[in-house]
Amino acid sequence: MKTPVLAIVLLAACGGDGVVPVVTKVPTTQEQLNGNRDAVRLEDRDIDLYANRFDLDLRKSGTGVRYLLLRDLPGDTIRPDQWAAVNYRMELLNGDTAYSSEKGEPEHFHVEMDDVESGLHEAIQHLSPGDSAIIVIPSYRAYGLIGDMDKVPPRSSVVYRIGLVNVTVGR
Repeated sequence: MKTPVLAIVLLAACGGDGVVPVVTKVPTTQEQLNGNRDAVRLEDRDIDLYANRFDLDLRKSGTGVRYLLLRDLPGDTIRPDQWAAVNYRMELLNGDTAYSSEKGEPEHFHVEMDDVESGLHEAIQHLSPGDSAIIVIPSYRAYGLIGDMDKVPPRSSVVYRIGLVNVTVGR
C-alpha cells in the first residue's frame, strides 16, 4: 500500500502546472560581434542621413568622429593638456537639445584629461581660439551602450554645435 501512495505523491510533485520552461540561447562571441558591427553600420548610416538632411560636408576621422569647421580663424589648434573654454549645444540626431552651456558662461575642460566624451577630446583638437564647428560623435565615442541615463538614450550619436572661446595652459 505504501508503494502506490508514494508513486502518486511523486507523480503529483512532477510539476503538472503546464508551464514549459523557456530555454534562452546565449549568443556566441561571433554573433555578438556581428550584431555590434551591424549596429555601428546603422548608426553610420543615420549620421550620413543627418548630414545629407542639413547639407553638411562633414570630414570623417579614422575613429568615426565627424566635424565641419564653420569658422576657421588663423592660429594654433588646441593641444592635449591645455584647457578649453567652450560655448556649446549638444543635440541628438533628431534635433532634441540634450545639454548646453549657459549664455555668456563657457564650460571648461582639460583636453585629453577630463571626463567628457572621447570624441569631443579628439575633435576639439581641430579648433583654434575663435573657431566654431559642428561635431557629430557616434555613440561608441560618446555615451556608449547605455547613454547617460538622463537625456542621452542608449546607443545615441550626439551633435555638438561648439565654439572654442579660449585656450589656457593652466586653469
